[in-house]
Amino acid sequence: MSYDPSPISFLPLGGCGEIGMNLNLFSSQGRWLMVDCGITFEQANEDHRGRPSIQMPDPTFISSQRDQLDGLVVTHAHEDHFGAIPYLWQELQCPVYATPFAAAVLRKKAAWRGAPPPEPLIEVLPGETHTIGLFDVTWLPITHSTPETCALLLESQGARILHTADWKIDSRPVIGTPWSPSAWKALADKGIDAVICDSTNATTPGRSPTEGEVGDALVKLVTSLKGRVVVACFASNVARVQSIFRAAHASDRRVGLLGRSLDIMVRSAKHSGVFEPKVPIIDAEHLGYLPENEVLAVATGTQGEIGAALHRLMMDTHPHLSLGEGDTVIFSSKTIPGNEESVHRLIEGLKDRGVSVVHADDAAVTLHASGHPCQDELKDLYETLKPRLSIPVHGEKRHMEANAAIARESGVPLTFTGNNGDLFYLSPSPGVRRKWAPVGRLQVDERARKLERISS
Repeated sequence: MSYDPSPISFLPLGGCGEIGMNLNLFSSQGRWLMVDCGITFEQANEDHRGRPSIQMPDPTFISSQRDQLDGLVVTHAHEDHFGAIPYLWQELQCPVYATPFAAAVLRKKAAWRGAPPPEPLIEVLPGETHTIGLFDVTWLPITHSTPETCALLLESQGARILHTADWKIDSRPVIGTPWSPSAWKALADKGIDAVICDSTNATTPGRSPTEGEVGDALVKLVTSLKGRVVVACFASNVARVQSIFRAAHASDRRVGLLGRSLDIMVRSAKHSGVFEPKVPIIDAEHLGYLPENEVLAVATGTQGEIGAALHRLMMDTHPHLSLGEGDTVIFSSKTIPGNEESVHRLIEGLKDRGVSVVHADDAAVTLHASGHPCQDELKDLYETLKPRLSIPVHGEKRHMEANAAIARESGVPLTFTGNNGDLFYLSPSPGVRRKWAPVGRLQVDERARKLERISS
């Protein structure tokens, strides 16, 4: 494998041509910087308990030359961006950089999985710049559905690269600061050679709703209900949880958390100072003793996952709460493509128990907001930054091609799309070498407590 180390290059090992399992490498003069190291959950490969299997990119390419890997930067605390670290860090043995919230969650996740936390685990505040190997890395605060999400400005050899991570434009973000066009224009004034950009919603017209709009809808809905209320959302969406607590305060309800991942996220957010609940968190075991109109539970399992809190409520096997006639479950989430059957079974099972169900997919009000940019937001980014090159990632082929088309329409002179294993030259002369590095997937065998290679 020949490689000219002089250009600034980008090499995705996961998350390019797919949604999930993000693992990105940037190189300068033969040294490597990793950005994110995530997992995905595959329903088609369920484990012996009927749960989706945990899969992640095969890191062999970079672990085989880890003496040239200067660090791993975590952009935010979503499983598809940092969930593989407890499994793979022993192979990488490099410093890990994360914001305080992401670092807190990573420590708890590692402990839960019986793995040592990365060492060193270096906490970085949004807005700071650190030199990691041959790159100066600046953490740029940006809005997403988990706290302290940051885009990254990577500078080396006079080149300036922006990796967006996951992002959106949100004028009412609940947690974090709104998008500031002037701040991003100031960044653009110094020149941007390339943007590596999230493509998840590139096929969706318009703009994503704001978290503030979702919060308003939850307050109005919850205050109108009489029985027990369960609001289900993705565990990492701390802004949504903040809005649920706001709804509890407005309706004089007490809040309990159902789900280990939710408990980890919320308590990490409280510890990091990014979450300030309007009412106290009560132990989940106390929910069953409260008057019905005082109960509000936040639950995991919006995709119908077997064993998750919502599934146990539907089966009436949850140890702390039982639902029935007069109670309501609100899905403050979208159904991820591929999960339609499991979500339908969950909803029908709840209805069979006499529970009313309100799902964001069908509701007349806005009960969910994506954390990713739609077409008009992508256009705003490109027209503000005016990069010389755009490389769409974090999406399937159709998402990345739509992103590239928006970039060209917005005046970006050059776009490249590709797949995991393609080497993209970013500066000084853009180019692509297809299938340059070997890629594959690993799957967690929980019974044997080991990783197995499932594809290449």
